[in-house]
Amino acid sequence: MVAPLPIVELNHAVAIGMAFGPAVGLELLDELRDEPTLKDYHLLPSTRGDLLARLGRDEEARAEFERAAQLTRNERERVPAQPGLRPLSEIRIRRP
Repeated sequence: MVAPLPIVELNHAVAIGMAFGPAVGLELLDELRDEPTLKDYHLLPSTRGDLLARLGRDEEARAEFERAAQLTRNERERVPAQPGLRPLSEIRIRRP
């Protein structure tokens, strides 16, 4: 069996987080934090920031969004990371 590529694992963690909740997705993402090929990939901290924000872990989320913005290589990549730098109360998804 061929091991999935790290980016595929990141996408899988996102899908699992959407289906089963941010805590489950975050657990999977945390397993990828030491993956060398994702070390400088801005979407890993950006995704972690989103899941942390959904869990109400605002300070951790903000740090991840800031890291994602630092890792971007150009302005087009930086723009999607910037919403995480707004007040987190504006981006957190509230559940009924």
